[in-house]
Amino acid sequence: MNYSRMMTVMRTDMKHLAQSKDFWIPMMLLGGIFFVLIPTILLSIINSIGNVGAVQQVSQALQLLPQAAQAAVPQGADAGTKVSYVLAVYLLAPIAVIVPLTISTAVGSSSIVGERERGTGEFLAHSPAGVKEIYLGKLIASLIPGYLTTVVGFGLYSLMVNLIVGPDAGGWFFPTPSWWLLILWVLPPFLLIALSLVLRLSARVKSTAAAQQAAGLITFPLILIAYGQSTGALFGGAAVGVSIVMGAVAWIIGFVLLFSGMRSLTRARLLGVANEA
Repeated sequence: MNYSRMMTVMRTDMKHLAQSKDFWIPMMLLGGIFFVLIPTILLSIINSIGNVGAVQQVSQALQLLPQAAQAAVPQGADAGTKVSYVLAVYLLAPIAVIVPLTISTAVGSSSIVGERERGTGEFLAHSPAGVKEIYLGKLIASLIPGYLTTVVGFGLYSLMVNLIVGPDAGGWFFPTPSWWLLILWVLPPFLLIALSLVLRLSARVKSTAAAQQAAGLITFPLILIAYGQSTGALFGGAAVGVSIVMGAVAWIIGFVLLFSGMRSLTRARLLGVANEA
């Protein structure tokens, strides 16, 4: 493995993405809408209407949550603050799982087949870089945009939550320890799993449209699993332990798929002349 050549492949793809307005503008809009706009509107409305009947009813329904989740909710706060807290921590925050998977797989699905469509696949196939270096460079280049969007977007989300809900909830409280684990330990291997599968598809299909459709079929169940894991870990009584175990399992699966994916990529597939029958 020549890491210099791998970094060259990664930088080339990143430069191409940075120059593509039809990629980063929608990426910024997607992150802004889900991380900032929608949560700000919802939390602001709940805070402004106060203890009306609907909010009181929702607050009473919070008793259905697990004991660990109920204990984390500020007990001395009013009904509106309790509802805002639960929305911020348990219901709105899992968008941090959906957004990076959506963005990274959108990049990865066209990563290899896009080279063939642009006419640069032959140049890449005959370059000094080995197929493993090409595969890993493209995987990293696909992972960075999604994870970077999450880091920036989740930072803005955390700031907004603490400014709107924090004053009535006893101070700055978000991200919680479980969410630190989710962002730093659980989310990266889920991205690795998704991209390992998507890049393999991108090398096999004949068009970007086909790759994107196939990527959707792969990432949808992964999004459901990641979302369910995040809400399950956060609601459960052993949130930290569940996150650590799930993250470890996901890392193992991710590395297995990574190494098998590197072996599956060939120069014939880069050129689009491999016999996939």
